[in-house]
Amino acid sequence: MNPLKLHSEPLQDAWLDAYGHLNEAYYLVPFTNTTWKLQDHFGVGVPYFEATGCAIYTLESHLRYVSEVRAPAHLEVESLIFDFKPKVLRFAHIMKVGDTEAATVECLVLHYNTRENRATPFPETALAALEAAKVTQLPDWAGQSIGLK
Repeated sequence: MNPLKLHSEPLQDAWLDAYGHLNEAYYLVPFTNTTWKLQDHFGVGVPYFEATGCAIYTLESHLRYVSEVRAPAHLEVESLIFDFKPKVLRFAHIMKVGDTEAATVECLVLHYNTRENRATPFPETALAALEAAKVTQLPDWAGQSIGLK
């Protein structure tokens, strides 16, 4: 795997719950911040939206809580491109604190033209960059559903 290291940020006190660790709702905040960086990296960020009206809409996500996150902490988030089609992208983010994996999120997103109200293909330059970044082997947790063993 060749993860993209596009984002990191400190854990915010406002994100802590009554037990003193990262509240489950706030795991998505640094993951979302990383998705903005991922969009910029592939040329489909805010300037692209302003020029074309095209945006990325989340269709589905699967969040895994792997280990506890307590303050103080600096969150490092790595990204992996799993797969894509012309209009759809599947990727994941991995949150780490130091060398410890804290959480993962796997996302399926749609490339959507807000001016035409329809899905539309990513630009060719983005598709080529996604192909270059695509991992050859998925982590063992990719594509798993929730269930009891």
